[in-house]
Amino acid sequence: MSTKKNNASNSETEFADLPGRKIAYRSIGSGDPIILVNRFRGTIDTWDPLFLDQLAEKHRVITFDYSGIGYSTGKLPTDVTEVAKDIKDLAGFLKIQKTALIGWSYGGLVTQAATLLFPELVTQTVLLGTGPPGKRIVPLEQAFLDVALKPINDFEDEIVLFFEPLSQDSKIQAKASHDRIHKRLDVSKIPSTMDVFQLYFQGGDGMSEDKNNFKEQLKAIKTPILVISGDHDISFAIENWYPLTRELPTTQFIVLPQTGHAPHHQHVDLVTDYIKSFLEKTKQP
Repeated sequence: MSTKKNNASNSETEFADLPGRKIAYRSIGSGDPIILVNRFRGTIDTWDPLFLDQLAEKHRVITFDYSGIGYSTGKLPTDVTEVAKDIKDLAGFLKIQKTALIGWSYGGLVTQAATLLFPELVTQTVLLGTGPPGKRIVPLEQAFLDVALKPINDFEDEIVLFFEPLSQDSKIQAKASHDRIHKRLDVSKIPSTMDVFQLYFQGGDGMSEDKNNFKEQLKAIKTPILVISGDHDISFAIENWYPLTRELPTTQFIVLPQTGHAPHHQHVDLVTDYIKSFLEKTKQP
């Protein structure tokens, strides 16, 4: 297991040998750990490396691929609570007893499950471009459905999926983030078939049904939570949180203007400052 300090551009891909699968992960920086939990079709290659490097200025930043996704072996479970076990098992392999989590999109659903299931592990939670458990008030936009299921997405698709096409500044930031990511992107590792997409969808549907009553559990949670969203997220509209805003005792909300599904890729400096400040101010002694 490597302990050398590095950055997102040269970090080594390592493997946690776990029951039934090998989980691919990368680790950079030092300090209190943060485990990042990825979006639909995301791999360890698809995080913006500038975002990772800025987080790693004060933290150990760990990215990983779900079972059966990207560089990992096994199969992605259809139950988000089972997917959340990847987080717990990886933390155990790395001998991490306490960690913050950052979950993006589908990974935000997994992160909420992990936060509620493993309160002894998770110290703080950051949710990026995601929604709460339960039925959506504002559904997915057609633009997402038109683009997200293509076997391979080009740059124009990325603008639609993750940024705000009506904002020139957003499109400029989209190109900058795209170029950073593509310096170390193996497109062949990105899930591209409907069979795999359905595994994600079943997990998302299960969170919408909320048979585990996670929404009510969030109302009694003690873990500090930070939600950061764009004001025009075609996948997880921020409006889905609004009915809960007076019922969640530990959840803070930040909504960024003219911003889409990837606020942390469009506003790297701002979002990392928000996250680092949140983690510092809510850290328990």
